[in-house]
Amino acid sequence: MGKSKQIGNHNSDRHKNIARKWKTKRRTKDLDQIHTDMKPETATKLLHQEVDFDVTGCAQHYCLHCARYFVDMRSLKEHFKTKIHKKQLKLLREEPYTQAEAERAAGMGSYVAHKKVEVQTQPTEEEMD
Repeated sequence: MGKSKQIGNHNSDRHKNIARKWKTKRRTKDLDQIHTDMKPETATKLLHQEVDFDVTGCAQHYCLHCARYFVDMRSLKEHFKTKIHKKQLKLLREEPYTQAEAERAAGMGSYVAHKKVEVQTQPTEEEMD
């Protein structure tokens, strides 16, 4: 016997949308976006945001390197000691790729070694005072 030709018993579109939703649910910023956030003028805006009740911790405790909000200063300081944060710092040491670098990789120029960037953990409010 052949396969049944019935259509409509299972809503396959619903499953595709659920898969897409779960795939992008915990999506964070990419490394090049975090590098642009680490520029001094952007960093000060992110570290000193206005109170926003829709964001965790009212947007007052933000890890610049991981692009995450925390409930209070204690949990932010604990996050600075974690393996996840240290790994993110290590990944951020490498300078983001540019369009010129991509063209050189495609054979449209000569090779130039990739640069390293100095990255340190952000100071907390207590350390700044």
